[in-house]
Amino acid sequence: MIEKLTKLFPLWAILFASIAFQFPFLFINFKNWIIPLLMIVMFGMGMTLTWDNFKDVFKSPGVIVFGVFLQYLIMPFLAFAIAEIFGLSAGLMAGIVLVGCSPGGTASNVMCYLGNADVALSVTLTSTNTFAAVIATPAFSYLFLHQIVPVPFLDMMFSILQIVLIPVLIGTAINSIFRNKIKNISKAFPIISMIAIIVIISIIVALNKSKIFNVDILTIAAVVILNSLGYLLGYFIPKIFRWDNKICRTIGIEVGMQNSGLSVALAIKYFSTIAALPGAIFSIWQNVSASLLAGWWRFSDNNRS
Repeated sequence: MIEKLTKLFPLWAILFASIAFQFPFLFINFKNWIIPLLMIVMFGMGMTLTWDNFKDVFKSPGVIVFGVFLQYLIMPFLAFAIAEIFGLSAGLMAGIVLVGCSPGGTASNVMCYLGNADVALSVTLTSTNTFAAVIATPAFSYLFLHQIVPVPFLDMMFSILQIVLIPVLIGTAINSIFRNKIKNISKAFPIISMIAIIVIISIIVALNKSKIFNVDILTIAAVVILNSLGYLLGYFIPKIFRWDNKICRTIGIEVGMQNSGLSVALAIKYFSTIAALPGAIFSIWQNVSASLLAGWWRFSDNNRS
């Protein structure tokens, strides 16, 4: 039941975003909830991990380092290049670059499962990218944005520690120590995380109702292209090095899918509400595109067997 509900995430997100657009007063006063909600999402991610997942880094360090390298090599550069080519405003450029500088998204693990990729590798890559984000996200944000908007590097770093790292570590510790006792509770966290992300998207839409009409097709196209090129390069670059097909799929999903909730939280805290829009759009779109990609891979595998 929970898996079916989470698969419908894009539909729920679109539905509640539409409600927020029509009736912004329902969500507009909950701006201060964005960071706590994201912390709940990251705690939920931690509740899917154990300390053994971090030991896995040392079992296949080459693949992990390669995956993290591609995550932070491809997406920040692509995001900046696309924003420049499309001539996005400073606020929207900050938003899409923040998306590109964020670590992989938590939904990537589900998409890897649906697409017959390597789920264990996906979990390890997501957690490793998340830890790397403490330095990598503010560093790349500063690199690409400091000449356009002020970028508070240290403040962003401490925010990521607070919003991402600490909740993940707490969740991991609880799951590692009490795993057998909290199995049933742990199963609820995917749906709790989905609800939290949907509420975040709804708040962003409500806050930006008057500005949404000014977000043209170029912004949406920039989001779609960033996500699509992330999949393509994340898949085909490992292919060049003759990695196994499951590994290529996993890295492709990991690179293409971003923790857009983090980009939204950072945008609201350090830039502007308009800078949060690319992250909200990306959050909806990446789940649609990843579902289609995973479905295609599974369909292809079934036809071969």
